[in-house]
Amino acid sequence: MGHENITEFILLGLFSDEDAKIACFVLFSLCYIAILSGNLLVLLTIRGSRLSEQPMYFFLSYLSFMDVCFTSTVAPKLITDLLAQRKTISYNSCMAQMFYAHFFGATEIFILVAMAYDRYAAICRPLHYMVIMSRPVCYIIVMASIIGAFIHSVLHVLIMVELPFCGPNRIDHYFCDVFPLLKLACMDTSLLVIVIITTTGVMSILTFVALVISYLIILSTLRTRSSQGRRKALSTCSSHITVVFLFFLPLIFTYVPVADSVSNDKVFALFYTMIAPMFNPLIYTLRNTDMKNAMRKVWCWRKRSEGK
Repeated sequence: MGHENITEFILLGLFSDEDAKIACFVLFSLCYIAILSGNLLVLLTIRGSRLSEQPMYFFLSYLSFMDVCFTSTVAPKLITDLLAQRKTISYNSCMAQMFYAHFFGATEIFILVAMAYDRYAAICRPLHYMVIMSRPVCYIIVMASIIGAFIHSVLHVLIMVELPFCGPNRIDHYFCDVFPLLKLACMDTSLLVIVIITTTGVMSILTFVALVISYLIILSTLRTRSSQGRRKALSTCSSHITVVFLFFLPLIFTYVPVADSVSNDKVFALFYTMIAPMFNPLIYTLRNTDMKNAMRKVWCWRKRSEGK
């Protein structure tokens, strides 16, 4: 088996309209700069302040790091291809891009689950919170997320490497992903499509449902709290829920195809590769007084110490 003749693929990109390409080049470049600066700002603020001692922010710093890595596997190629004449990607680069996109994306999903569990422990079991979410536990959760994501990604790549690619090499997408590649294989892949939909699709749906239920349990627990405690917990949970919806809904639409629609997949993929990572830092910082105070402390202190 293996890839028989094809050594490179051609990425068809987001769309074929020439006039829109320069505008999109500028737009996506700005988005990418915003993603890098926003997420690195969150990461450095947490690492540079006492917030990193709290499990929620410990996970948030990893989430920001994963956002940067995840987008960086897709965005630079998407942006440069908008101006390139030939949008080619070698077979090995294509497999690597698919591996890293799935690896960082899956790690991000597991960390979002960890953050929901953390909020559940903090709000529903406050007396045991420091034991449930001790620092060793946090490290174990992050390591488990990375190992789980690695296994998930390796399995996808192993499936792809076994497929013969002998005919058309034009991928109707802006990065190498499972379904667009399966369409190009020189064999019947309908069984594989079902396998991937059941594994990735069902995993996405179950995780999403579990997250929504956990936040509903948290919100129902909050009804019994004092108004100030409730307000703070509500603003934290609402920002978490927003991020979960932004990331998961497009993902579910991609991996649980309602119809055979790759053009829609490209739009959905934009959500979790560019739009969600861009809004995550905003969502987590704008409604969060701890984060805003930490930013003032970290960055104003830096300026003052540079001024001296």
